[in-house]
Amino acid sequence: MVEAVSEAEQERFRERLWPAPWVWGGGALVALTLGVVFVPATDLVAASVVAVVALGAVAALLAWWSPVVRVVEPAPGAGLWLQAGDARIPVVALGPAVPLDAPTMRHELGPGLDARSHRCIRGWVASGVRVPVTDPRDPVPYWLVSTRRPERLAAALAAATGPAGAG
Repeated sequence: MVEAVSEAEQERFRERLWPAPWVWGGGALVALTLGVVFVPATDLVAASVVAVVALGAVAALLAWWSPVVRVVEPAPGAGLWLQAGDARIPVVALGPAVPLDAPTMRHELGPGLDARSHRCIRGWVASGVRVPVTDPRDPVPYWLVSTRRPERLAAALAAATGPAGAG
């Protein structure tokens, strides 16, 4: 699925958090199981149709459940925003992003977690970034965002907050 970016939008980073292959395989297995369970085994055509429809439904659900993480300027002069799923925050309200490898991300999601943080996490993506919120009026201390390219997301945010990207 390709999503169009309007001419007014300028993206500095974009990643859709597609499920890992094992999630797609599990979804396919569930869909095929539904085909066998809900249709008598003697009617092969009907079982195949149900399995294909269920496979399509599972694929659509997994695609819908895959958020987009991006650094974008939604309109000229609007400033840059970090968007993670349905949530977004202006980049000027953020501190320096810290790329997290898999062990550090596990720690951040376990003993290092602040319950007030905003999280856009997918279990099939092991790495991520931690971005502090510097706005004193915002009760959220930081954003924790899954990404397969944490260094690139952190670099895009750093470029956006630097002298050339501030705005």
